[in-house]
Amino acid sequence: MSPESLPLCEFIPGKIKLRIDVSMTAEVESISPVVHGIMAMAGQIQTLSGKEMEIETALREALANAVTHGCACDPGKVIHCCVALDEKHGILIIVRDPGTGYDPLVVPNPVVGENIFSNHGRGIFLINQLMDEVQIRRNGTEIVMRKR
Repeated sequence: MSPESLPLCEFIPGKIKLRIDVSMTAEVESISPVVHGIMAMAGQIQTLSGKEMEIETALREALANAVTHGCACDPGKVIHCCVALDEKHGILIIVRDPGTGYDPLVVPNPVVGENIFSNHGRGIFLINQLMDEVQIRRNGTEIVMRKR
């Protein structure tokens, strides 16, 4: 089965309050409108109140990584973002890009040694600090983030 034919999101039908599926072109300018729309929906979930900054920052980082690394800023490529929300489980965000992926184990730790002075390489680190659960799947072309 090709990546394009895989279902965008794997959620339990009937168990979520709200589900959002968004496709965006791989352009930096596409990030903010998607984030604003998702955060407006997340604002409807009372249990996420006070966690907006963490969710927004992680979402922006994941989308920026997909645009920059997964798609090399090629506006002809498409990034998929799926979000599920409910009062009991919080928010689940999946960002998927059509890139070749990466091995998260070889990403340098941005808070040690000479990496501290690097001007990039903090996105995955930040996402892991801000979200309750983070999984890198599909050989690094998909990130799954959860905030309760």
